[in-house]
Amino acid sequence: MTARRRLGRLKKRTRRQLKGWGAVVALAAAVWVARHWSVVWPVLVAVVATAVVGGAGWALWRAHRFEVGQDRAWRAQEEARARELSMAEVDALSWQEFEKYVANLCQRDGCTNVVVSGRSGDLGADVIGYLADGRKLVVQVKKYAPHRSVSSPDMQRFVGTARPEHGADVALFVTTCRSFTRDALGLALRQDVVAMHRDLLGSWVKGAHLETLIPLNGSGGGTRRRPTA
Repeated sequence: MTARRRLGRLKKRTRRQLKGWGAVVALAAAVWVARHWSVVWPVLVAVVATAVVGGAGWALWRAHRFEVGQDRAWRAQEEARARELSMAEVDALSWQEFEKYVANLCQRDGCTNVVVSGRSGDLGADVIGYLADGRKLVVQVKKYAPHRSVSSPDMQRFVGTARPEHGADVALFVTTCRSFTRDALGLALRQDVVAMHRDLLGSWVKGAHLETLIPLNGSGGGTRRRPTA
């Protein structure tokens, strides 16, 4: 007899033995349960009840989480839609009117001595004023189409004048487009320039206070696209 056949017979014998022992164990367990049923059944009931309650609780938790997620998504969409509705009036302004509009927003939020340049050659200072705490605010205003992006050269020109030429404590770049290029946003962050894209501007228009938006600097959700290279 070959070694392979011997191994095969050994495996079959082992399986038969395991099945036999399994049957014996199952029979013994059945006998024990039958004799101790008065003790076993309350435990089984408790286990089943716990499983049912736990499963129901888990299902309710998952349903709640789903509903909360759906509600948050809906609210985010509604906020983005509201910003766009509020921005429709802004989009209709000329660039001169937009500069005055931004100056009015600054005044609304407590800025003082607000001045609008309203002319070319202003070295990046379209609006100048002072925050409520006395810091000098210098604003560059760019009225671009929503699909455009603020480029790195735009940001470079503002960085080169906001503090060296105008002594800004807070340099704010406001635009009606949805994004800054990656290079422009990186330069703004390195040079401590506040980059306010369309989403943040929409929040400002809707009543958010300027000083709560300054720390966000280029962040935000809604319709903002990722910075492009």
